[in-house]
Amino acid sequence: LDLHGEVGAQAQKVLDFIEVLRDLLNVEVVTQDERYSTAAAERMLIQANVKRKGRKKVIDKMAAQHILQLYMDRQANLGNRQT
Repeated sequence: LDLHGEVGAQAQKVLDFIEVLRDLLNVEVVTQDERYSTAAAERMLIQANVKRKGRKKVIDKMAAQHILQLYMDRQANLGNRQT
């Protein structure tokens, strides 16, 4: 998604690919908005006093961790609503 929440060209490619996966594999595919994941990871690393050179080495891993945490939090909230 772009900064306004609109589906851009790349997001549309991903959504099309998801449909192919669903048809071929018959699995649930969950999407996650990851627009601000790198910025959030950078903030966490800065707060932890990680120097710029160190941040460059781990920023993608931290962003992926942030995306996964968002997903897990969302799943937990869905579970709480169903009870």
